[in-house]
Amino acid sequence: MAETLGPPSTSPVGAVSATAAATAPAAGRPSTTATDDWPNQAADTIVRVVGSVRDRTTGPAVSAARALVYGTLAAILGTTALVLLSILVVRGLVLALDGLLEALDIDEPGRATWIAHLLVGLVFTLGGLALWRKGRTATAD
Repeated sequence: MAETLGPPSTSPVGAVSATAAATAPAAGRPSTTATDDWPNQAADTIVRVVGSVRDRTTGPAVSAARALVYGTLAAILGTTALVLLSILVVRGLVLALDGLLEALDIDEPGRATWIAHLLVGLVFTLGGLALWRKGRTATAD
């Protein structure tokens, strides 16, 4: 709606112009802006309520989905890193034991390999037994 800065203009016969009639309140209607602005207030209320409901419902769901995805990714990468580290340790032990056995002049083909596998297997077995024992005592309490 266009607003005029001056008083409403009249035509020569005394009729009120179209701009003045559009800005003037109709007969029997209050001229408050609160009742004229109810569609905007209703839209703002709907947007606020829908946003609040969305934050309460989708916020936790998005957080849970992110935790699931990042947890799965961390488990896959952790498992891969553990396997590669185990291979690296076994290969390093094989090379070190091969040099040690050769220096002691008791080198036979494959001896360093099975000793390295035995040592790594022993470390993993003892670690697993320690975790198993710790897990059993925690649940018994």
